[in-house]
Amino acid sequence: MKRVVFRLSMPNNNSWDGKWSGSGRNYTITKNLSENTIKFLELEKGEQKWYHNFGDGWTACITARIVSKGERLPKSAGFCGYNWMVTNILCYNQTTRE
Repeated sequence: MKRVVFRLSMPNNNSWDGKWSGSGRNYTITKNLSENTIKFLELEKGEQKWYHNFGDGWTACITARIVSKGERLPKSAGFCGYNWMVTNILCYNQTTRE
């Protein structure tokens, strides 16, 4: 088992000022994953990214990486209700079930 941190960002948005109000906050989920899941997600190759286009000008990016042994992660601000994307990544290696 290895610790993996998933980070949420919104690189594309359709807000009036072009900014995501959550930028600058640490939106992360940390999971303990088996070697099989790490291979399935190709995390042994390094950081991986998944994108989810909402179709309205907003795009979410989920970035995942293996946490180094002894590394202390900063406190998370939650995941803005997008935990389902991490669940889909773990099951299907994509943010949606297609």
